[in-house]
Amino acid sequence: MLFNTAQFFVFLAVVLALFYGVPRGLRKYILLAASYYFYASWNPKFIALLLTLTVIDYASGLWLERVAPGPRRKAVLVFSLAANLGFLGFFKYYNFLAGNLALAVGRPVNSFFLDIVLPLGISFHTFQSMSYVVDVYRGQQRAVRNPVDYALFICFFPQLVAGPIVRARDFFRDLWGWQPPTADDVSRGVFLMALGLTKKMAFADQFAKVANEYFGNVAAHRGMAAAWSGVFAFALQIYFDFSGYTDMAIGMAKLLGFHFPINFRRPYLAASVTDFWRRWHISLSSWLRDYLYIPLGGSRGGAWKTYRNLMLTMLLGGLWHGASWNFLIWGGYQGVLLSVERVVRGERPVSEEWDWSYPVRAIGTFALVCVGWVFFRAADLGQALQVLGQMFGGWRGKGLLEPWHWGLAGLALLMAIGEEKREWFERAMRAPAPVYGCALAAMLFCLEIFAVVDAAIPFIYFQF
Repeated sequence: MLFNTAQFFVFLAVVLALFYGVPRGLRKYILLAASYYFYASWNPKFIALLLTLTVIDYASGLWLERVAPGPRRKAVLVFSLAANLGFLGFFKYYNFLAGNLALAVGRPVNSFFLDIVLPLGISFHTFQSMSYVVDVYRGQQRAVRNPVDYALFICFFPQLVAGPIVRARDFFRDLWGWQPPTADDVSRGVFLMALGLTKKMAFADQFAKVANEYFGNVAAHRGMAAAWSGVFAFALQIYFDFSGYTDMAIGMAKLLGFHFPINFRRPYLAASVTDFWRRWHISLSSWLRDYLYIPLGGSRGGAWKTYRNLMLTMLLGGLWHGASWNFLIWGGYQGVLLSVERVVRGERPVSEEWDWSYPVRAIGTFALVCVGWVFFRAADLGQALQVLGQMFGGWRGKGLLEPWHWGLAGLALLMAIGEEKREWFERAMRAPAPVYGCALAAMLFCLEIFAVVDAAIPFIYFQF
C-alpha cells in the first residue's frame, strides 16, 4: 500500500478507529497486527524474515544484559550484528558481488545470479534493530522484556518502509508512557500528512516525469540544458518524494500518540556540504555518525584519520543505499566533498549565517549536490558518465522544464526561505482555526491543480 493511495487512507482510518475503540491494554496489539498486515500487503512471505530478525535481536538484547562484560558478551553482539548484516548482505548485495566476481573470472555477468527479491524496507528496519542491540551492549538502553513491544518497535507501519530511523529510547518512551495525542498533536498530524501528500503528488511526481523522461533516454535529449534540467528535476523529485514520505510518517505517528524525530530541515538551503548532511535524511546521518563514524575514531587521532573516517562512513552510507558502483561512487564523492570542506574550514564551526555570500555558497552547494545525484539516479556508471559529459561539455541544447515547472520550483524556494526565517509552517500549525484551515485549503488546491495520480511513480526510498 502506497501512502498516496485511497487504499492506504481506508486502512489508516480503520486502524485509527480500532486503536481508539478498544481498551488501552489492547491498543499495541492492534498496531502490531496492522503493521504486519501493512507489510504483508507487499509480499507476505517476507513476514518470516521480519519475524526472524525480530526474534534474534530481542533475544540478543536479553542475553546481553545477563552476560558479564568480556568475550562472551561481545560474541552476543557480533552474533546479532552478523545476523542482521548477513540477511541484508544476501538480499541486497549478493547479485552485485556475484556479478563482479563473474566479470573478474571472465564469465557473463549473470552467471552466478540468484532470483532474489529485495524485502521492502530491509535497510531501515535492520539499522533500527542494530542500533537497539548496540545501545543495550553500551548500557545506554535497557533490554525490552515484552516481545510484543519489541516487535512493534521493529515493524511500526508509519516508518517501517522508509524511516525515519527511530532510536529505541524514543520509541519506548512513547509506548510505555503513552498519552492520548493532544489537540496540538492532532492538528500537527493532519497538517503534516496534508503537507507530505502535497510534496509527493503535486511536486515530486511532476518533476519525476521530467527526470524519468531524461534518464529513460539520455541519448534523445542531448546538450547541457537538457542534462542540467533533467538532473535538477531529479534533485527536486527526490527531496519532495522522501521528505513528503517522512512528513506523512511523522504526522501519522502523532495521530497515534508517537513522536518521531525530524528527518529533513530544508537541505537545499545549505551553504556547505557539511551543512547539507546536517539537514538531509537526519536520522540516517545521525545513525552513521553515532554507530560508524565515532566508533571508527571520529575526529580523534589527527587530520588524516578524520578524513579516512569520513570517507569510510560515506562510502558505507552510499553502499547502504544500493548495491551498485554508482552508489559507492556517490558515497565516495560525498566523502571527498566533506573532507575538502574540513581541510578548508579547519577547526572553525560550520556557518549558517545569512550574509552577502550566502546565496553564492548555497547555489554552489546545490550544484555540487546535483552532480552527486547523477550517480544516484543513473541506471549504471556508463549512463552517469554520459550525463556528466553533457552537463559540462558540448552544445547548449534545449531544456526539458516548462515555465510552470520553474514556477513550482520558485514557489518551493519561497516557502523554504519562509520556513527557514519565519517558520511559516510552524506558525500555520499553531494558528487560529481560520488560518489553519486556509493553509490546509491551499494544499488541497495544489493537489487539485498539480497532483499526478500515477501508481507507476512509487516513493523512491521504498527500494532501499
